Amino acid sequence: MFDDMIRHPATWLEGNGTEAEIVLSARVRLARNISGLRYPPIAQQEDREKVLAYAEDAITYGKDFLKGRLLYVNDMDIIDRDFLIERHLVSPEFMQNASARGLYIGPEEKLCIMINEEDHLRIQAISSGLTIEDSFDEASRADDFLSKRLEFDFDDEFGYLTSCPTNVGTGMRASVLIHLPGLVLTRDIENVISRITKLGLAVRGFYGEGTEVLGNLFQVSNQTTLGRSEEDIIESLGQVTNQIIDYENEAREKLFRDARDQIEDKIWRAYGILSNARILTSEEVMNLLSAVRLGYGMGVIKDISLNVINELLLFSQPAHLQKYLKMKMGAEERDFARAKLVRQKLAKSVASG
Repeated sequence: MFDDMIRHPATWLEGNGTEAEIVLSARVRLARNISGLRYPPIAQQEDREKVLAYAEDAITYGKDFLKGRLLYVNDMDIIDRDFLIERHLVSPEFMQNASARGLYIGPEEKLCIMINEEDHLRIQAISSGLTIEDSFDEASRADDFLSKRLEFDFDDEFGYLTSCPTNVGTGMRASVLIHLPGLVLTRDIENVISRITKLGLAVRGFYGEGTEVLGNLFQVSNQTTLGRSEEDIIESLGQVTNQIIDYENEAREKLFRDARDQIEDKIWRAYGILSNARILTSEEVMNLLSAVRLGYGMGVIKDISLNVINELLLFSQPAHLQKYLKMKMGAEERDFARAKLVRQKLAKSVASG
């Protein structure tokens, strides 16, 4: 399955959704717990194994609808686990404890279900661009199907019950992965983040909570669900995201108006390094690709497709690089191999464009 995922990158990388030049992806995650069993943070091994067995039964029962694969964390080596984190299919916390943990991955990676993370089930869907409704529809269909086979903890007053109080209610977290180099370069990013958090949204790093910002990529999501409907959460996140897009476009216009030569130089220097460097770290690639992605969005660079830029963001990461080349490598070896891979993919994109 991992080989197939390398050959066929996830659909959320395609760069063909609404506002895809700024918003890489939209994700919706639903937290659900099976009635009568302790929640993962306090569960005994027996409970965790029951949850995994019940989830496996429900997924197997629905094989005509859930046509993907169920994987077990215990069967994965460290590169497999890091690969799935880099792929944005699981949280880093999910891979820290392999005990009775499973992962369902649907076709084209549109749907993913984590079993025994913080809640019994984390049903999540991801799509390209600012397409929150599409992700919600995908996750809701899976939720409806699984609820026919599993009884979820639900309270008439509070809604779905979850391990973390902030998820009680709809159990839903909606988020976007958004590229904001203009706001970073104009040093307006802190002001924008402050405004976002005052509106009840959270801003996190590239891989979610507790991770750092890489390549000027930020995750923006709702913080609470209690007392709010799914439609309200989606509408609120969509409105705020459109405001952020407006701020980013204004910042880009300001940069072009006040410092066009310097910005174009930054973009072309980044492209030149990526096209010719013999050694590149993953962090370097993220930052350089951010400049190239900015160049694409501003019409400076036209020979590279957006999906190639998006793919390189992931394929340059350590586990993806090793999976792609089918060999384990140390850090220095990866830096050489990464530079070669980036050169080849950029050259191929330009030639085919």
